[in-house]
Amino acid sequence: MKIATWNVNGIRKREPEVLAWIEKERPDVLCLQEIKAKPEQVPAALCELGGYWCYWHGASGYSGVSLQVSKELCPTPPVFSHPEFDHETRVVEATFDDLVIASIYVPNGGKDFAAKMRFLEAMAAYVAAQRATGRSLVLCGDMNVARSDQDVHPKERKAGVIGQRPDERALFERILGHGMVDVARTLQPDDAEMFTWWAPWRSMRQRNIGWRIDYVLASEGYATRAVSCPAFREVGTSDHAPLLATFT
Repeated sequence: MKIATWNVNGIRKREPEVLAWIEKERPDVLCLQEIKAKPEQVPAALCELGGYWCYWHGASGYSGVSLQVSKELCPTPPVFSHPEFDHETRVVEATFDDLVIASIYVPNGGKDFAAKMRFLEAMAAYVAAQRATGRSLVLCGDMNVARSDQDVHPKERKAGVIGQRPDERALFERILGHGMVDVARTLQPDDAEMFTWWAPWRSMRQRNIGWRIDYVLASEGYATRAVSCPAFREVGTSDHAPLLATFT
């Protein structure tokens, strides 16, 4: 199974890029974040994407997430839903068979850091509850936290800056502590140039001076099936790169 995640920073602006990447990679599940569109504003070619069950969850030109699930993988429609802590259209989950996959967009925290921390705390409780059901769980998306200094280019490391704060990182580790695995880091433990977001100035992306804040997190049993999880720095014009996790 191929599970992809991508903060597109505006689906209407990125439509051609997203369609081209889907055609090339054919993920079984695609999680998008920061779509910045109501469902009726999503381009028809994406809203009616051939071969996929599509769910768009947005309310304005801000935030918003989506999930696309291949009909080959899931012949009948999955159950799409939202956990109680979903505010500002930031979470959608799909349940089929014994698997739950969620597309998540954690608040940046720049305007309301306390709200970000509440969201992360709620995520930790959500993961604990999901794991208690015995189903496999995969969380995909822009978590807006760099797990450690390794996940930030040395030129971008700033003690106490939002996204690198110890309290944020502690909450992220609490989420992982409920039996979740950071797939990309587990597969590439020593890669200090594995970034997913770059500030949109001074050719930061071209120079690969970035942060790793986008993740595929999988429950322990499911994570053992992961064989790759690259970020595609060369793809698209969003300030984030897509990730594609492949599970056997």
